[in-house]
Amino acid sequence: MPERSAAIDTVPANADASITPRVDPTSSESGSGSGSVGPHSFPRAGVVFCVVSGITFGLAAVFAKESFAAGWSVPSLLSSRFVIAAVVFWIVVAVRRPPMPARRTILICVGLGAVGYALQSGFYFGALTKLGAAVVAQLLYIYPALVFLLALARRRETLALRKLLALGSTSVGLVLLLQGGGSAGGWALAGVLMGLGAAVTYTIYITVASSLPADLDLFLAAAMICTAAGVSLGSFAAATGTLHLPRQAAGWWWLLLFSMVSTVVAIVTFLAGLRLVGPSAAAILSCIEPVVTALTSALIYHEQLTL
Repeated sequence: MPERSAAIDTVPANADASITPRVDPTSSESGSGSGSVGPHSFPRAGVVFCVVSGITFGLAAVFAKESFAAGWSVPSLLSSRFVIAAVVFWIVVAVRRPPMPARRTILICVGLGAVGYALQSGFYFGALTKLGAAVVAQLLYIYPALVFLLALARRRETLALRKLLALGSTSVGLVLLLQGGGSAGGWALAGVLMGLGAAVTYTIYITVASSLPADLDLFLAAAMICTAAGVSLGSFAAATGTLHLPRQAAGWWWLLLFSMVSTVVAIVTFLAGLRLVGPSAAAILSCIEPVVTALTSALIYHEQLTL
């Protein structure tokens, strides 16, 4: 594999355009260009970003379940989550003052939030109300295979042996860990369909997000995505009469954790990792998420796991 440093240049000091090194989109190693990453190694920072993102996303199931118990509805919780995250991101953007991207990039970010992330979140956390967290996580995590297959179909990936082995071992590991849906929720059909819907929409989200310009500020991208998702989900909640406050004061605490840990930290680290390692590698590295979800659900809710 060619040296990755040949494909990466640093952002000019006066641009402040990204929290990560800018990757040359013409390189075969660009996460935002071809999406193909050499099989032998990934940038260490990209691996760390994806793993941190997977861990923080993995905690989301616990935060959401506790929020539901405190009286939040799914649309209310999700819209509030994204609004809080958007405020945080816009504050960071105001301090950093990155250049605004082209109109096309803005529209892509709005679409990623209003359609992609809104649908994925609605499906995933709706499934949590019908199935155990471990089962929902397993359903969601068919998406790394979908991302890889879609990248192959678009000629953005090659059949690298190590990547195939990593994807295969990850898939087998998840099946063994969560074999038979050993969760207290059971395999309710609606929950299964929503879990699969989350996987499909997240596949599309990651594929589209990987095409964002390499010099787009990640905090600005996250701010636009979260704003659009918050407006979309808030509008849905208002239209369906499900926009209301929690019954218990603890609901606000769980919302804050959900927003800061499993939204602000999770989103920006995932976008950073995606930029460095590409879509299929980011999806594979993020497979720590269902493990975290399964373990925390077993410890807190005593959901049964079969190995």
